[in-house]
Amino acid sequence: MSTTIKKYLDERKTLVDKALQKFMPKPSGLASDIIKAMNYSLFAGGKRIRPILCIAGAEAVGGHADNVVPVACAIELIHTYSLIHDDLPVMDNDDLRRGKPTNHKVFGEAVAVLAGDGLLTLAFKLMAGYGAEKDVKEKTLLRVIDLIASAAGYKGMVGGQVVDITYEGKQPDPAVVEYIHRHKTAALIAASVTAGTILAGGTMDEEKSINRYGQQIGLAFQIADDILNIEGDRKVIGKGIGSDKKKGKITYPSVFGTAESKTIQKELITNAIDSLKRFDTRAEPLRSLARYIIERKT
Repeated sequence: MSTTIKKYLDERKTLVDKALQKFMPKPSGLASDIIKAMNYSLFAGGKRIRPILCIAGAEAVGGHADNVVPVACAIELIHTYSLIHDDLPVMDNDDLRRGKPTNHKVFGEAVAVLAGDGLLTLAFKLMAGYGAEKDVKEKTLLRVIDLIASAAGYKGMVGGQVVDITYEGKQPDPAVVEYIHRHKTAALIAASVTAGTILAGGTMDEEKSINRYGQQIGLAFQIADDILNIEGDRKVIGKGIGSDKKKGKITYPSVFGTAESKTIQKELITNAIDSLKRFDTRAEPLRSLARYIIERKT
């Protein structure tokens, strides 16, 4: 990773983390247990890739990070809720996440489910309040909320997760694995970067280019996760290795093999960067983020 993109990621992550600390409630009263559970997973050490992409999407069209931080943080709440639910025994049944015991291992399954629900609903409260705080046009805000809701729901992340579970142990299928990855992972990543562009006043052509970029890097991101599940270092990635194969999950390596998956991944990143041709140096963080996605070790 270049020092330039590392500096960018560190600075934007710090910005997002400080905002999340401000937005999240502190444990108190009879609701303290659920608030503790929500905060536990949210501050367990995430890279904040999705909110950083939201910020970078805004900056690419001349926007400012501070003006999109509330929506960027809302996206991270949605992402964290999905991880809590993914780790549950009825889903992937994982004991570790980011090197720490998963939410249900610490707080129990019932509270973990509700912690995820709490983060999801708080995300939409945060986005709705953003309009008043930042004087955003109602139509623009509604477009962003609609975009993110679709990407997180049955048309996106939730739908992809269902197919992922349904096809465990079945014959690897190229069409199915692409559907899973594009919905379960790429949909929210594309929505994250596109939301930033919309909020910053990007043109329709700019939105389309940024969304195309997001779809490509989103698919590459999940392929990277598939490969790390085979080749990664347990101590570095903070969770078990080889779980996809044990569960019979349909992944890019299971369909195409690891070598071909890496080739597909590189083509996706090339196409993603090509989508940014119309943009000037303000989109350089997006170009660097695309490269980082397949170089990362966690």
